[in-house]
Amino acid sequence: MAYRKYLIKEEYKNVYYFLKKNGFSENYISNLRKKMGYIKINGSEVNIKVRLKPGDLLELEASPNKPTLIKNCSIPLNIVFEDEYYLLINKPSGLSCMPNKSHYTNNLAGAICYYLNNTENFVLRIINRLDKDTAGLVLVAKDSIAQKDIKDIEKSYIAICEGKIDINMKIDKKIETICINGVNERKRIVSNNGKDAITYVSPLKFNDKYSLIELKLVYGRTHQIRLHLSSIGHPLVGDEIYGHANSQFSHTALVCNKMSFYHPYLQKTLNFEVSMPDDFDEFIKKYVG
Repeated sequence: MAYRKYLIKEEYKNVYYFLKKNGFSENYISNLRKKMGYIKINGSEVNIKVRLKPGDLLELEASPNKPTLIKNCSIPLNIVFEDEYYLLINKPSGLSCMPNKSHYTNNLAGAICYYLNNTENFVLRIINRLDKDTAGLVLVAKDSIAQKDIKDIEKSYIAICEGKIDINMKIDKKIETICINGVNERKRIVSNNGKDAITYVSPLKFNDKYSLIELKLVYGRTHQIRLHLSSIGHPLVGDEIYGHANSQFSHTALVCNKMSFYHPYLQKTLNFEVSMPDDFDEFIKKYVG
């Protein structure tokens, strides 16, 4: 078992009150109840009803959940950073983050589970998912408490869009998910009935036909970048849902290339940046300049 340790500084009616005050989820709390040994006070196994006093050392099992049971797949991972709490991966385009009908045996989730199959009670916790055709940084928490404690995650993207963008822009348009017969449609729409979504766009290189841009999101809705750019007449190159296919680029031209987050156990902000994929770089040199 892997425990997190907390030196108690004030009195709590019981462990449950400590957990609620400190932001632990009901799901995590429920799993803690299921087995003696998941909670210790001053080295002794206790249940969730025991009182906490100043000076007590509380130990909590970091992963009391049942492990994720999905089909594993042996796909090499491009690991950017790893410690006992987090795993940061540079995902290629064309690889789905989660299993689905088309990618049941070939997906990032299965590859992560295969890589961490020696981790006791490993539950898959992908903090930021990317579309299948979007390349770039994907962050994984290795246990429930690490997921809860991470703070100040910031991401930025680079993309190639159609047409000329030569000024900074703010796209503030709500996004609605259409549901038909209880099933969400793949394509989202801009609608006043939708959820808030803001995209900041900064030009990096451009000509009359294409622009290389940097993007930062507020809220981060599904398909936010793709839909927002299409809504202003600048769809992403290769986006067959909100634009059209491009014979020179086989997938959507979008990369999550920068990420930073506050690491709660190292107590500092970590910053990461990955290079553009080769096909992305080649297209820019040939068509953007």
